Amino acid sequence: MVKMYHYSTVAKALDQLHEKGFTFDYNVNEAIIVKNPEKFEIVHIYRYEGNSDPGDEAVVYGIKSSSGKKGVFVAGFSANSQTEACKVLIDLSIKGR
Repeated sequence: MVKMYHYSTVAKALDQLHEKGFTFDYNVNEAIIVKNPEKFEIVHIYRYEGNSDPGDEAVVYGIKSSSGKKGVFVAGFSANSQTEACKVLIDLSIKGR
């Protein structure tokens, strides 16, 4: 089951996830997710919406691999920020529901 948390900022969400052991940076290593999506589970999702600027929108994923490695992936929410890893994570979040 995907848990959703509502923090006031992306930075606070990242801090809280870090305290829960989500320390690996999947943004830097996104190819790992793209190549082996079946080895990952989205444990936490946080969507942040800016008050006035759609460019401030982001999604923070708390991800756990089948090997137990926990980390985060931060994705912009605009259409032009959708990387291959973002598409894989969206598919994973839909399957997890």
